[in-house]
Amino acid sequence: MPATSPRICIVGSANIDLTFRTSRLPRPGETLTGQAFQIGFGGKGANQAVMAARLGIHVAMIARVGSDVFGEQTLHNFKQHGIDTTYVLRDAEQTTGTAAILVEDSGQNCILIVPGANTALTPEDVRAAESMLRESRLVLCQLEVPMETTREAFLVARAAGVRTILNPAPAVPLSDELLRLTDLCIPNETEVELLTGQRVTAPEEAKVAAEILRQRGAGAVLVTMGERGVVVVDEGWEHIPAPPVQAVDSSGAGDAFIGSLAAFLLEGMSLRQAARQANRVAALSVTRPGTQASFPTRTEIDDFIV
Repeated sequence: MPATSPRICIVGSANIDLTFRTSRLPRPGETLTGQAFQIGFGGKGANQAVMAARLGIHVAMIARVGSDVFGEQTLHNFKQHGIDTTYVLRDAEQTTGTAAILVEDSGQNCILIVPGANTALTPEDVRAAESMLRESRLVLCQLEVPMETTREAFLVARAAGVRTILNPAPAVPLSDELLRLTDLCIPNETEVELLTGQRVTAPEEAKVAAEILRQRGAGAVLVTMGERGVVVVDEGWEHIPAPPVQAVDSSGAGDAFIGSLAAFLLEGMSLRQAARQANRVAALSVTRPGTQASFPTRTEIDDFIV
């Protein structure tokens, strides 16, 4: 494999997050004056790509953004992180995916998402990037782009013997075919409950739900449970607690876990070793505000003491 070949190829979403902070959420028809405004980069695919890149892994994105200023800013952000944007396409008809997030002082929020160009990423776009997928060591997908696009990415990867990771978020019904194409499935406790109908309030229940996904074809399953850590289910199972920290903002913690887990797996760690280290990354990310802005570097992870 050439030295410049991507080690992780991510097929997924890229958004701009517009966050408005206010003393309370407005009622219908009401106009309020807010307290603060912030523009940030988001989208599960982009978040996971940035996290892996922060750890020094060569990452490539397959995505669509609009031919607008948000698209330009997204591309610039990718390039600043050293992410290969060869197959980040500019869409002439759809705007860049955007989320408007209203947050009140109590912490309650409401979110409006316009997926925009994310919905226009097609299986044909994936086939055009086939050489990049085949040269990667790991292909990572989520469910913020069309399902048939994710399926095509995994078909190409599996044919080339490339490891596949699926973050089934947001949770929608999954076909057994897609699960059979998935080497590692990583839902959170809410998503695995929606996918399986199995209530999840404790690690033992997460294990039961994960086994349902494995019986349907998934290779291994990790159920992330926030401050309760992660449950790893393969030939056996283990609950790995999260390090105790004082949380400030949990935005993007799941993406920090998944992006770093992929990086640690590429470095040769076992699944459980990678999960333990990714737990540390997610825990560190919640100790500061923001999504991508909260993602730690390798040095910060190494220096992190709990």
